[in-house]
Amino acid sequence: MQLAEAEERFIEMWGALGSEWGITRSMAQIHALLLLSPKPLCATDVMERLAIASGNANTNLRALLDWGLIRKELVTGDRKEYFVAHKDMWHIAKQVVIHRKKRELEPLIVALKELKNIEKTPENAQKLAYFETITTDVSTFADKADSILNGMITADQNWLLNTFLRLVK
Repeated sequence: MQLAEAEERFIEMWGALGSEWGITRSMAQIHALLLLSPKPLCATDVMERLAIASGNANTNLRALLDWGLIRKELVTGDRKEYFVAHKDMWHIAKQVVIHRKKRELEPLIVALKELKNIEKTPENAQKLAYFETITTDVSTFADKADSILNGMITADQNWLLNTFLRLVK
C-alpha cells in the first residue's frame, strides 16, 4: 500500500468514526486531514484535498475550533487563516467527551429532574410508581455517568490509564 492510499483510508475511517462521536463525516475527515498534516493547512488546502465546497470547509473548521480539536496558527507573510490539529489523543478524547456530555448527558439530567414533579392521583398511583422507578434508575445511571466523565475530564492521563489497567487485570 502506498502512503497516499493509506492516508485516504485513514481519512475515510476517521470520517466514519466521527459519526459515532456525534460529529459530521466532513468534520471528522477535515480533522483527520489536519491530524495527518505535518504543516498548517488553510481552508483552500482542505477544500482541494477533500474535494468539498468552501462553505462546508469553513463551517466545519469553525466547528472543530469550537470543539477545541484544532487551533489557528499564523503563517508569516500570509493573510490566510491556517489550522493545525491537536495531536495528543488524550486531549482529543477529552474534548469529545466534554462536547458529547454537554450536548447529550446534561440535557438528559435536566429533563429527568423536571420529570420528578408529577401530580399524584388515585388513578395514576400505580403507573406513577412504575414511572418513578424507571426514571429514578435512569437518573441514577446518568448521574454516575456524569461523575465518571467529569473524573475523566479532570484526570491525569497516567492516572486514568493505570486505573483502567488495574480494573482489567
